[in-house]
Amino acid sequence: MGITVDPRSLETTRRSLHGVAELVLAGPQYRESGTIRLEVVPGGFGTTKAPELRVSGTELVAGDREMPLNGTTCRELATAAGVEAGAAEGLYKDGSGVEPDDKLGVDAGAASFFQECFGRGQEALVRFAPDMTPVLWPEHFDLSLTLDEVNYGVSLGDSYLGEPYAYAGPWEPRQGAFWNASFGATRPVRLLPGATALHDFFREARDRASHDPVRRP
Repeated sequence: MGITVDPRSLETTRRSLHGVAELVLAGPQYRESGTIRLEVVPGGFGTTKAPELRVSGTELVAGDREMPLNGTTCRELATAAGVEAGAAEGLYKDGSGVEPDDKLGVDAGAASFFQECFGRGQEALVRFAPDMTPVLWPEHFDLSLTLDEVNYGVSLGDSYLGEPYAYAGPWEPRQGAFWNASFGATRPVRLLPGATALHDFFREARDRASHDPVRRP
């Protein structure tokens, strides 16, 4: 997964996509359909309930309309799509930090890289737990599912690690070298080439979570 996009463009694009997911997709969906759950789709991500909206590449798609993300605001995008910009209120404390009138910066190369990470994560999670549906959560902008009291997923990066990473987070933290984060285990996506490597990480995490002792305070 080689990429030569400037790190600042990666950070700006990630924050902007997170803002669109939160303010233009999840918030309006919550107000209309009562859920903030989003999903990864080919080339991007979208709502799971009405209103039917998705991000494809560097554009917001609403019906037969395609609106460029770069250089606009979440309020302008929402207005063009016929919805009201804004996150779901009262459900979580964190978020993208993007305000409705903040100017968005979406680099095509960075967007493609992030969409590839989510696509590989989706493939790995579906293979790992075929009876479950991965959810793209707008709070932390990560794709995940929960199985046997362990959260498995892929994040595009955050204050913990500023690049895409896979993670496994047992509800009760475990002991052992595999568990390299306070909340569980993480691996940068760049060190897990291909969906198979991601899948193998999730499988190992599940096995270790079932055998490693619980970490006590």
